[in-house]
Amino acid sequence: MFGHGLILGAYLLCVGFFGLITSRNMVRALTSLESIFNAVNINFITSSNFFSNRQAGGEIFPIFVIAVAAAEAATGLATALSLQRNRRSTRIDQFNLLKW
Repeated sequence: MFGHGLILGAYLLCVGFFGLITSRNMVRALTSLESIFNAVNINFITSSNFFSNRQAGGEIFPIFVIAVAAAEAATGLATALSLQRNRRSTRIDQFNLLKW
């Protein structure tokens, strides 16, 4: 089971990096970033269950990662909405258009 969890995490990490590198749309980039965070969480929980040293470190740390991901999603989507309202596009290469 340990190998299967790590393979799933590595696959999800690769798909997330590929999506993050190739996307021009900001919402797609944020979704790819969320899949990278989920891959890290899968690896933490899989490693914690494998070593099972009776400490809750592997299960507690993903809660902090989820909180950071939620804050990132909120600020990223707020920026995307601001960009969409002002310039009618959510392309990443148009961030410099938000300047005054």
